[in-house]
Amino acid sequence: MLRDYRDGDLEAMFRLDEACFQEPFRFTHAAMRRFAESRKARAVIAESAGALAGFAILHVEGRVGYVVTLDVAEDFRRQRLALRLMQALEHQAAETDCAVVGLHVFVGNEGAIRFYERAGYVRTGDVPGFYGDGFDAWAYRKAL
Repeated sequence: MLRDYRDGDLEAMFRLDEACFQEPFRFTHAAMRRFAESRKARAVIAESAGALAGFAILHVEGRVGYVVTLDVAEDFRRQRLALRLMQALEHQAAETDCAVVGLHVFVGNEGAIRFYERAGYVRTGDVPGFYGDGFDAWAYRKAL
């Protein structure tokens, strides 16, 4: 089941982010709170049997939506949940009059790169040091 972010989701989201990402790619607790609870945020939560199965956060700036993170618990991977979460974010972006959705991916994250490209995202450039010294990213965009 997909739903909007609610008070009380933050701890489970933070724990899932720790499980999904290694340093320097994961968020601190404070950063996760800022991203999830910003007035510019649109967060989609995936629940299964009352437990967090995944989540995604979009920030809206004018007509641009930016995917802050997409996390899926290991037990729910390869079940199209990530795609459902992205489609929900894109729908919310379109509802807020965004013309494009952008994101960044670590250049070494081949699985994420394949996923985003299959979902229609196009690489638009590279960002040296995006995740810290020696951790470059590729920028991706998708027109809505």
